[in-house]
Amino acid sequence: MPSNSLTPLDNSLQTAMPKADAVTDDALLTEVAKKPPSSNFSSSREKRWLEASSEPTIRNLRQTLERHRSERQLVVIQDFPDPDALSSAWAYQLIAQQHGIQCDIVYAGTLSHQENIALVKLTNLPAKRWSIPSLKERDLSVYQGYVLIDNQGTTTQLMSLIQQVALPLVVLIDHHSIQGDLKAEFADVRPQAKATATILTQYLQAGLLKLDSNISEHVKCATALMHGLRSDTNRLMQAEEEDFMAAGYLSRFYDSQLLNAVLQTSRSRRVMDVIERSLKNRKVYNNFSIAGVGYLRYEDRDAIPQAADFLVTEENVHTAVVYGIVHDEDEELEVVIGSLRTNKLTLDPDEFIKEAFGQDRTGRFFGGGRMMAGGFEIPIGFLGSFNDNAEYAKLKWEVFDIQIKQKLLRLVNPEDNLIQT
Repeated sequence: MPSNSLTPLDNSLQTAMPKADAVTDDALLTEVAKKPPSSNFSSSREKRWLEASSEPTIRNLRQTLERHRSERQLVVIQDFPDPDALSSAWAYQLIAQQHGIQCDIVYAGTLSHQENIALVKLTNLPAKRWSIPSLKERDLSVYQGYVLIDNQGTTTQLMSLIQQVALPLVVLIDHHSIQGDLKAEFADVRPQAKATATILTQYLQAGLLKLDSNISEHVKCATALMHGLRSDTNRLMQAEEEDFMAAGYLSRFYDSQLLNAVLQTSRSRRVMDVIERSLKNRKVYNNFSIAGVGYLRYEDRDAIPQAADFLVTEENVHTAVVYGIVHDEDEELEVVIGSLRTNKLTLDPDEFIKEAFGQDRTGRFFGGGRMMAGGFEIPIGFLGSFNDNAEYAKLKWEVFDIQIKQKLLRLVNPEDNLIQT
């Protein structure tokens, strides 16, 4: 994740925003785009913005792509891809095409957030779902390498399959904290960046691909990148200079009406039910709102971060954590999935979640995050599935509910223990 970085759960923070704001943002971004090239803004600030993505980064990426000309690559994004991952992977695919490289964008989970579904459908974004049951039938011998975009392999179930066939990691582009010792031929990991979409947009303006407003695919990709950038910067409210520069560049190409159509997608009734559950079950400790929402279907998993988005808006609450047990009927697996949202600038979601939940036997953290958001994913293992007995299911939820709260309260309120020993 959660995400996501270990943020497979993280999705757009703008889901709780007033939809009319999108029009205001579009107008502001258009004004940025109208600034003449000779202005101080363009000649000095834009030059500094491009320094991060010019030499040697751009040269190294171009050389890497050229070495793999005419190959086929597998572009892997997190199991539950967010707009940042989806749009960035698409931008990479278009860049790679300039070097004759064919890319397949894949994820192993599902698109459950209504805006993500709308984004993929309305733009024809070329991302494919590889379900876990179908992995045994996948022939990876057709690929000469794989690419990680907006993740470092810790939030995708595809890594085990990739490792089995020893597929080489060609490119790694991410904006989350370092998650492990990955050996990539080309790596651009910027934990200080607010969105991977910002990094990919810098690549575009630096010349790896010349966007053309007369090409429909370019316009749709620019629209997706704008959505990804907005979602990971909370509608640009947490954006920094390079994010605004990226948004200003994209505003010359993206379709504002198409973006508004994505943003105005309604929440499903199931999402609203989960938000209602989170309101009913929430407990507030030291300005932290913590809520367990019980069992959810696999396809409803993105309701958890949306509930966290909602709870953090409550008065006198600066951080919200929402979690539940997600059941995958296809795999007969269960996993505890949680999402954190915070408005507290001094709280680092990545550090908080890692300290709260630790790591498994292999050293892999159960969660992590970025600025203002994070997520965690904890396999239930032996106790998973077999919920036909209502009393057993109730007892199991109570145990995990207490355990999650216990781990959170060690940091939130160390003097108060849920379990007295």
